[in-house]
Amino acid sequence: MLTYFDKVKMLLEQQQQLINTPNKPTSHSNGIFQRWQNPVITRAHVPVSWRYDLNEASNPLLMERLGINATFNSGAIYLNGKHLLVVRVEGNDRKSFFAVAESDSGVDNFRFWSHPISMPETDNPDTNVYDMRLTQHQDGYIYGLFCTERKDLNQPDDLSAAEAQCGIARTKDLVNWQRLPDLITYSGQQRNVVLHPEFVEGKYALYTRPQDGFISVGSGGGIGWGLTDSMEQAEIKQELIIDNKAYHTIKEIKNGQGPAPIKTDAGWLHLAHGVRNTAAGLRYVLYMFMTALDKPWQITHAPGGHFIAPEGNERVGDVSNVTFCNGWTQNDSQINIYYASSDTRMHVATTTVEQLVDYVTHTPQDPLTSAKCVAQRNALIGSNTQVLEQLSLN
Repeated sequence: MLTYFDKVKMLLEQQQQLINTPNKPTSHSNGIFQRWQNPVITRAHVPVSWRYDLNEASNPLLMERLGINATFNSGAIYLNGKHLLVVRVEGNDRKSFFAVAESDSGVDNFRFWSHPISMPETDNPDTNVYDMRLTQHQDGYIYGLFCTERKDLNQPDDLSAAEAQCGIARTKDLVNWQRLPDLITYSGQQRNVVLHPEFVEGKYALYTRPQDGFISVGSGGGIGWGLTDSMEQAEIKQELIIDNKAYHTIKEIKNGQGPAPIKTDAGWLHLAHGVRNTAAGLRYVLYMFMTALDKPWQITHAPGGHFIAPEGNERVGDVSNVTFCNGWTQNDSQINIYYASSDTRMHVATTTVEQLVDYVTHTPQDPLTSAKCVAQRNALIGSNTQVLEQLSLN
């Protein structure tokens, strides 16, 4: 008969086996990126000691006391030879918190640090915090910008009425965090705010996503751009929409910046999410664009269509038919894209700077009508005819 400690040991061994499972690339690649077979982080990766009371006296039946619902929407950074994810961990109570998981390879063996992040609060405490974007800034700090959610006190009788704003914290090591005042803007609520890695005109530059309400962007939306003199008292007095929504595209309902952009010789690489409506609800996909090196708010290339969309099991989860990314890492020319599927689990896709620059600069734009899309595809077919004829002769 198993003793209590035998059962605890089994829990720990099962989790260790999960963490140690090698990941492998899928058999197919589109030449742009490579998906990997297994999710890199799931709720089962969250340490046993965070979920179970392991004291036999207080939990003789070894029940999970503080359950985990999901692990998703992770910020990411490559630091000191490690791929580090600041994971949005959501408990069964629906509250999210941040926790760091690290890996040497970046594609498997992710392990959570011993404790979740105890994020300091402002004078107006957060009800919920989530979806952190990490930026290693030119000023020497690592900034974490995230959504801070609070009850909308203007609608006291509506228990679903909430307000979203941009919370700001900074650190040097992801262990000790200094909380700064929330970002001030003059465009209603804010989600998906991202700090640009370099100063622009001597100021801090941010990508924003203004919206009228907590869920609906209303008359707002689009990826915005604004400058602030300081991050200690961050305030954007003027927002410029640099990437707007568009009818009958992958971003007709709303769109937002993903992680901080990556600097290349050709320009700044951006990864974003776009949302459209379907009979089955909202569908979230990822797309890319490039901005000018000297004018990071000016789009120079915008490939048509989605970059990553949910496939197979990725389509099923807590909020189905969603891919979302707010973190990627770069190690020399290698890039790991960490994306969540259906608000449930974390995946990785690997690629290189060369591949992404090629994709962004050579993929045609969305011509916006069916007739023009057919003409665009026919042009591709026509250019391939001679190649196919040569192959048939050989």
